[in-house]
Amino acid sequence: MHALFVGGVIDNKEVDLEDGRPPIHYPENSGGGHPRYRLHFVGEGDGGRAVFAVYGAPDLADDEVERVIEERAYARRFDATPKRPPAITGVPAAN
Repeated sequence: MHALFVGGVIDNKEVDLEDGRPPIHYPENSGGGHPRYRLHFVGEGDGGRAVFAVYGAPDLADDEVERVIEERAYARRFDATPKRPPAITGVPAAN
């Protein structure tokens, strides 16, 4: 699965994640007390498999993250449907 970043110092970067459920924050356990990137969307491919996760910078508005996702055409690139975390079984809603 690919982690894709919007905003902040790692804007437009990609990191490979293990398959399965993406963490709500990236990095998952920073331990430094610093704001982390928050999961905004997960792209589901065939059979509901997560193929990408989009993380937004802590200070970035949800609508801006959504705009950038559309602009970068992640859904087309990965042939997947972006869904917000609550729509994914077992993933709690982001606060």
